[in-house]
Amino acid sequence: MPQQDPQALYAQIRRRFIETGEWDQIRGVLQARLNESGWLDEIKNRGKERARDMDPLSFQALFDELRPNAQTSIPLVVKKEINAVIRQHLDRHLQ
Repeated sequence: MPQQDPQALYAQIRRRFIETGEWDQIRGVLQARLNESGWLDEIKNRGKERARDMDPLSFQALFDELRPNAQTSIPLVVKKEINAVIRQHLDRHLQ
C-alpha cells in the first residue's frame, strides 16, 4: 500500500469531519476544556496587555508573538482529552 502525503491525508480527514459535523464537536470540546482550565482567559489577558504596549497596533504582530507560548501552554490534560476524542472519531471512520 503506497504512503499518502500527510497534508493530503489531513485534508481528507478534516473534510470528512466537517461534513459529518464531528469537527464542530471536537472544537466545542476543546473550547470548553480550555475555558474551564482558565487558558482562554490567560491568553486573552496576555493579548490585552501586549496590545496596550504595541504602537502601532498590529493584529498579525500580536498573533505572531502570542502564538508560540499559547500553543505550548495548553494544559496536558486538555491535549490528552482532545487526542482521545479525535481517536474515537477516527476509529469510527476506519472500522
